[in-house]
Amino acid sequence: MRPAPVLRVAVFAKECLPGRVKTRLTPPLTPDQAADLAQLSLSRTLDTIRLLPVRERLLVMDGTARARDAAGFAVVAQTGGLLDERLAAFCDEATGPLLIVGMDTPQMSAVHLAPLLMDWSAATPQHDAWIGAAEDGGFWALAFRRPDGALVRGVPMSTDTTGAEQLSRLAAGGLSVGLLPVLRDMDDMDDAREIAAQIPGTEFAAAVAAAIEQLQAGGRSDKPEDRAVVSGTA
Repeated sequence: MRPAPVLRVAVFAKECLPGRVKTRLTPPLTPDQAADLAQLSLSRTLDTIRLLPVRERLLVMDGTARARDAAGFAVVAQTGGLLDERLAAFCDEATGPLLIVGMDTPQMSAVHLAPLLMDWSAATPQHDAWIGAAEDGGFWALAFRRPDGALVRGVPMSTDTTGAEQLSRLAAGGLSVGLLPVLRDMDDMDDAREIAAQIPGTEFAAAVAAAIEQLQAGGRSDKPEDRAVVSGTA
């Protein structure tokens, strides 16, 4: 893989607090368990980005970043507004090639991003933008050689047509768009099981297995002392 030295990568993330993240996992999980899975997903995503040969890594947070997550990243606060407005505001302030990824695809690896990195490290890149579609109709990655918030602002987010509408917006803007592999977002328990099966032997997979074992052993408990230990990290 050739390096892409001018690329900035921004991970858009939310502080993993019980009741604020991954609420579609509850039930069957407790809010604490859902937050732990979200944290493991975020941490694994950040670890992947740390491996990329890029110029700058940004953690764009809604909330407060943990010290461990911030290591190697410049931490930036998200602006207010809906997701399209937050993404657009960030793009408006960015200069140079920019890749934005979310925190809900812990199975993402450098292999999934290799086509973008190879293209934009070439003397003559083929694409002006790249998008990675999600199975639920959204997208897990969005990249611009020349970021422009107008290409994102107004695109309805969190729908089953978000990815298609974003792709149409890019094409309507006259951009040549490359397509990254389709990945599955972690929204519900079925998603968590499927993603865990794709990355066996990881902390995320172990956490999902522990949660399932707890559910099979006796179902959900609201007592803290009876909750499954989902996170493998402090």
